[in-house]
Amino acid sequence: MAATKRTKPPVEAADEEGDELVITPLGAGQEIGRSCILLEFKGRKVMLDFGIHPGLHGRNALPFVDLVDLETIDLLLISHFHLDHCGALPHLLERTNFRGRCFMTHPTKAIYRWLLADFIRVRNVAADDKDVLFTETDLENSMNKIETLDFHQEKEINGIKFKCYHAGHVLGAAMIMIEIAGVKVLYTGDFSRQEDRHLMSAEIPPERPDVLICESTYGTIIHEERDAREARFTGVVTNILARGGRCLIPVFALGRAQELLLILDEYWACHPELHEIPIYYASSLAKKCISVYQTFVNAMNAKIKEEIKRRNPFVFQHISYLKGIDHFDDVGPCVIMASPGMLQSGLSRELFEMWCTDTRNGVVIAGYCVEGTLAREILSEPTDIIAMNGQKLPLKCSVEHISFSAHTDYKQTSGFIRALKPPHIVLVHGEQHEMSRLKTELLQARIQVSHHGARRSHHLYGSLAEHHLAACRHSVRNARACCHEQSVPTGR
Repeated sequence: MAATKRTKPPVEAADEEGDELVITPLGAGQEIGRSCILLEFKGRKVMLDFGIHPGLHGRNALPFVDLVDLETIDLLLISHFHLDHCGALPHLLERTNFRGRCFMTHPTKAIYRWLLADFIRVRNVAADDKDVLFTETDLENSMNKIETLDFHQEKEINGIKFKCYHAGHVLGAAMIMIEIAGVKVLYTGDFSRQEDRHLMSAEIPPERPDVLICESTYGTIIHEERDAREARFTGVVTNILARGGRCLIPVFALGRAQELLLILDEYWACHPELHEIPIYYASSLAKKCISVYQTFVNAMNAKIKEEIKRRNPFVFQHISYLKGIDHFDDVGPCVIMASPGMLQSGLSRELFEMWCTDTRNGVVIAGYCVEGTLAREILSEPTDIIAMNGQKLPLKCSVEHISFSAHTDYKQTSGFIRALKPPHIVLVHGEQHEMSRLKTELLQARIQVSHHGARRSHHLYGSLAEHHLAACRHSVRNARACCHEQSVPTGR
């Protein structure tokens, strides 16, 4: 579907008052969820991502845009299809006065449509009218306002140049380089520097940015080696099955789900004794999204591109699709991957509540869990949980956390920064303690960084060398003096 270009009144030439680059996190400043970063420079305004918070509902889940005049935003760039980065986009495009242009990669737009439709179906059923952020009609109408771009394709809109680089993480995920009046800012979005079974690792852009806005999800944590992690994962799954239990793996419909499906399908193929035990991929989006993955094989790594010549790796031999709980006969040991990934609601929550009281059963949390979600809660091993109907249920099943989350760990993040050598670094997309630990480690490694809260705005940080752009010199040289904080109200 071709996008309809949105036009804005012509912008007058920027005056010298716009010589200071202002970076404002409107979400994901010291949290994970509702990612939204605002850049202001030379009279131009660029918004990076517009997500929702998975642990909150209604307007409380939106980025903090209360004091932002959305009509003045020139450009919105979406890094990838996860809901915490694009989940509020239909609301922005259809229910606000935003008039800028919106871009994302081709795979992201294809998957965005299906993920948001599923979000509407699950969330709006249980929501009060006041908590409904957008409808199916809003989603359909928003598609016409989203434009696409290829990786490495440079575009220029109203004096703002931008291009995308591969970010790893999920299919279509992009790091975005923005250039305004010669000043370059790289936004990593969510990225991974480790190639996995189907995705390439994040690129290191050939051009050095003046400012790096970098995710800090895992702080100073170092991930387990991939082979060891996969062995532990398959071991935990088979142990649950061996004791006669059901194994629930909560996942997001797209992203890590495909990686885990590849691992399980290969493991089952090598172990005939498991062939009688079913694996289900339970998502209303399963077949639609797998077809998108098959379409965009060229955006994956060399291994998949080579394998597709012999057979389609996404046509699984030992995995069945399950549309919903009504289609499931709960008669014995099985493995079910079901969405959503943090057990907020939907099929994964229903299955969890059915199975959590039996010691034979087990849950494997395979991704990052945000504060305020049930998945995060059960990692602390409570004696009971509160079901969606308010009933208290004893938690007797096993709970294991084996992270396949495709975010950079400390080695990847610090290595990326050392290779890129940005004069300024702003940390986002991390909980406060992890972000602070990462900042400390990077400073000890003589890497200059800054981080700040989800409700604060700050000017440019760090110290640029003398030869950098004169337009930045004043704010950079006097970073401490001219840095100011502007509180954003939490009330809606």
